[in-house]
Amino acid sequence: MPGYVSHLECSISGKRYEAGRVHGLSEEGRPLLVRYDLERLKADVTKADIAASTAPGFWRYAPFLPVEDAANRISLGEVMTPLIGVDRWGASVGAAPGAAIVKDEGRLPTGSFKARGLALAVSMAKQFGLDHLAIPTNGNAGAAMAAYARRAGMRATVLCPEDTPDINIREIRQQGAETYRVNGLINECGRIVGGGKESVGWFDLSTLKEPYRIEGKKTMGLELAEQFGWRLPDVIFYPTGGGTGLIGMWKAFQELREIGWIDGPLPRMIAVQAEGCAPIVKAYEAGEEHAPLWDNAATVAAGIRVPVAVGDFLILRAVRESGGRAVAVADADILATLDAIAATDGLLLCPEGAATAAAHARALAEGWVRPEETAILFNCATGLKYPMAPVEQRIDKDAPVDYSRFR
Repeated sequence: MPGYVSHLECSISGKRYEAGRVHGLSEEGRPLLVRYDLERLKADVTKADIAASTAPGFWRYAPFLPVEDAANRISLGEVMTPLIGVDRWGASVGAAPGAAIVKDEGRLPTGSFKARGLALAVSMAKQFGLDHLAIPTNGNAGAAMAAYARRAGMRATVLCPEDTPDINIREIRQQGAETYRVNGLINECGRIVGGGKESVGWFDLSTLKEPYRIEGKKTMGLELAEQFGWRLPDVIFYPTGGGTGLIGMWKAFQELREIGWIDGPLPRMIAVQAEGCAPIVKAYEAGEEHAPLWDNAATVAAGIRVPVAVGDFLILRAVRESGGRAVAVADADILATLDAIAATDGLLLCPEGAATAAAHARALAEGWVRPEETAILFNCATGLKYPMAPVEQRIDKDAPVDYSRFR
């Protein structure tokens, strides 16, 4: 099947860029967006074609993606991630039965939704003949890049903030990347990666600094639409650092609407941040288009600890166009929600995923989401990668067992 990419477009000026060439940011220093010949796609592709696809996971949406040659599609066994209701917890915060639904991205390769964006970015790097990729990361993006790059036979260099969870750093290194700790935050890691593009010759895969991670994250929106029978939920809560997924889903919904595959209202997009790092929330509340650097960023949800985002205006645009909002939650609420959902519904979230549930609880309490509205809560990674409380209770096999303790 032929590819449908027509050109690339600067997200702030609208200037066209030629497809089929290696691109980073636009001349204005802003993200480039991939544009498609949607009329031709609409004429060639049907929903039945998507349903009949035998490609793994998000590769079933290949007509909506830029990787033209199937031989360049790097795969680690992707799956369609499940929608899991959390009714017991939902009832405790005022949601109607069936209204609070987690989309569990932790089932993807490397255990996070970063697999989507990095699979596309690495596949396009292969299509362009690149051989050395570099990325700054708070953990999961680096793991995904390392895995897909090594799968493709490419060299991978990853820079992590000093306090990145140790399990993430070990995972990145174990999967073959040259891995470094940096005494700074992710934006400072990004500065070092950007500074090495000419002297080292690596290609920078930083969030939104190349066009194709958005296209990978876009598949979350395509997948949701298919799972909902080509309709959409009422509201989406998304853990927002660099915001690629929120931007990508909004792009997916626009494309699906343009080819006539969905109708009716689009979901309200809720950008969820932590109170200790909430630049998007600050800009949203101030009515601004751009978010300044957040000083002294700190939160237990390391994946959304992004002090400045190159796509800030795209996040804010999607939030406002959708009738959504940006909201920050406290670390204490994140941890309490994580514990509550694990204990009541048996689903182990990561801290960033728990932040979306905490935001949903707040939305219900404040009345800006109704109890019966279908809310998708994105759990962006498996909770198994994060610290958990130790187990202190013990039983002595050589002593009489006091069975009353189990009653």
